[in-house]
Amino acid sequence: MEYPKSYELVFQGLTGAEDVVTVRRTASAGPGGSPVYQDDTGIVRAEISGQGEVRMLASGGHQAPGTPLARAARH
Repeated sequence: MEYPKSYELVFQGLTGAEDVVTVRRTASAGPGGSPVYQDDTGIVRAEISGQGEVRMLASGGHQAPGTPLARAARH
């Protein structure tokens, strides 16, 4: 299966505004076997399936990552 090189994930910000984070495919696979994507900082990490299902992955201790509102774009 061909996976996109990057996605834009949309999150609800603390002020009610939307935050858009671009994540890029890494060489790693997540628990479900799909590619892991991460942002440039390495803080936002997600496993994204071929059907666009997003599973957020913690990148550090005591982190409880939220689920994005939508997958905005495939690149």
